[in-house]
Amino acid sequence: MIKNFWYAIEFSEKVTREPMRLTILGQELVLYRDTQNNPVVMSDLCVHRGGALSDGFTEGDCIRCPYHGWKYEPNGACIEIPANPPGRSIPKKARVDAYPSVDRYGWIWAFLGDLPEAERPPMPELPHFDNPDLRRTTGIYEWDVHYARALENGIDFSHGAWVHGGSFGNRDEPEIEDYNVEYINDLSARATIDFMPNRAKGLWSRLYKSDKERAPIKVTNTWWMPNVTLLEVQLPFGFQRLFNAHVPVNENKTITKWQLLRDFFKGKWADRDAERRVIKIFNEDRPMVMAQRPELLPYDLAAELHVRSDAIQVAFRKTRNKYLDMGWGIDMHRIRAEYANYQAVVIPSPARREVPELANAWIMKEVPVKGQDEPDDSKLRRPGDPRRSAKRSTSTNGADSDVYEDFN
Repeated sequence: MIKNFWYAIEFSEKVTREPMRLTILGQELVLYRDTQNNPVVMSDLCVHRGGALSDGFTEGDCIRCPYHGWKYEPNGACIEIPANPPGRSIPKKARVDAYPSVDRYGWIWAFLGDLPEAERPPMPELPHFDNPDLRRTTGIYEWDVHYARALENGIDFSHGAWVHGGSFGNRDEPEIEDYNVEYINDLSARATIDFMPNRAKGLWSRLYKSDKERAPIKVTNTWWMPNVTLLEVQLPFGFQRLFNAHVPVNENKTITKWQLLRDFFKGKWADRDAERRVIKIFNEDRPMVMAQRPELLPYDLAAELHVRSDAIQVAFRKTRNKYLDMGWGIDMHRIRAEYANYQAVVIPSPARREVPELANAWIMKEVPVKGQDEPDDSKLRRPGDPRRSAKRSTSTNGADSDVYEDFN
């Protein structure tokens, strides 16, 4: 798992003045809205005795710990310790980590890291959310998998014919044409193919006059670092666009918070059918992803065999590895081994670097980081090993000729 990115963490409509607790990247966070309706995201650990701020209550823009009543501003600074006699100052170390947050695209986003604003990777710019004519349906899907495995499954073209053969997939025509991977920027890429689906069933079948209308449909997969994907399907009668925020709870659990935008069947009466179809697809994916080994996405590109139909996933892996190499990977293995249940660690917030006078004003230790999001193992290739990553080529189809087995 990786720090120093903007993460979509919760649906906007779920967040109120009432504090709520979320576990993201193995960290407990508290989330609420201030008096101006702005989201506030902080570490859910009171520095006094480790109480959960999410069990407390808001007062104005602030939140008060339920254990001893310490009161924290949205920037994480404690401004009141009820047990202190009048006139006694509040220690500088009486503060928690607070994270920049934004309400956008129907989600609350939090920057979980300590980079100053000028150095932060930008928040993804997601298309279509400014179109008022699209019908929006939302939901969640929980599964016991690593978020990167869930994300890669969502952008995988070739599994559709097999895993979803009972719904839209067509096992009789499983071929995936060579396609180009288009890098939108350093943090995002997309690809489009023509996909031959099965015959439509149920409600959708009424929109087809005959089998002659069963022609290839355009399917586009897009990913944005670190945890958002978009599946766009151009049907004969309209578009549907499925946005997924694969929220990493910990190494073994992901909550996918999805939003489906469609320009057909726009009445409320169709929402239930839309939700049913999304969940059906996730349920078909579930046993496949949960059975994958290793559970964590391999860092080494050579650890799994790639072919040209995997180009969009390889693009994601190489981009993700770039940031792991920068030391942004949270060392969950070390946290379990060295800290366990007797020492709390937190993702450092920007204030740790942006405010020099607070350099020593932090009680909670920072999460340890490493260059690789895998358990330690002397047999695994390490950062700096020249065998570790394949070189990037300029092949015209967006693939890397020294990564794919079927390139000549």
